[in-house]
Amino acid sequence: MINSEETAANMETAVYYGEMDSLIGPLTLCATEQGLCLVKFGSFVKNAGDIGQWLKEQMGLAKLYKDSAKLSGAVQQLEAYFSGELREFSLPLDMRGTVFQRQVWEALCTVPYGEAASYKDIAVLIGNPKAVRAVGGANNRNPVPVIVPCHRIIGAGGALVGYAGGLGIKSTLLQLEAEHGLPDRTGAYLF
Repeated sequence: MINSEETAANMETAVYYGEMDSLIGPLTLCATEQGLCLVKFGSFVKNAGDIGQWLKEQMGLAKLYKDSAKLSGAVQQLEAYFSGELREFSLPLDMRGTVFQRQVWEALCTVPYGEAASYKDIAVLIGNPKAVRAVGGANNRNPVPVIVPCHRIIGAGGALVGYAGGLGIKSTLLQLEAEHGLPDRTGAYLF
């Protein structure tokens, strides 16, 4: 008799990828049937090795297929975000990581558009105020930057610190959000 867990572990996962141009340069997007699972800064050719390694670590057996149509929803929302028209993503995600990492990534999504929080703020939010360094590590391992807004996390003193895409990209994203801040009910802009 075949064990269903063993069968699931040995099944090959189909992963679809495509590229898009953006305000911050080329992006490579990857998705499973469940949702967007990976966003890499740069072209597919530049990132192929890293993508292959990530897939192996997170999915075991996976096969990549170039299929821009499977990523059209993500591309449309990212284009709207980069043009200042979209402030909150509504994409299905297939987040792969530890329980702690997923907890941190969920907390990142609570930081509003145009605002910033510190690593300590996130540690407190998840109920583990001493886990500041671990929060930084989880933030760095966020597989879908921009969509899960790790760029909104700054140092305790307000300084821009660490970002997988580089501080220039982080600064550009924060500036984009500041320029397209939302007015509150009094007409003042929230930043």
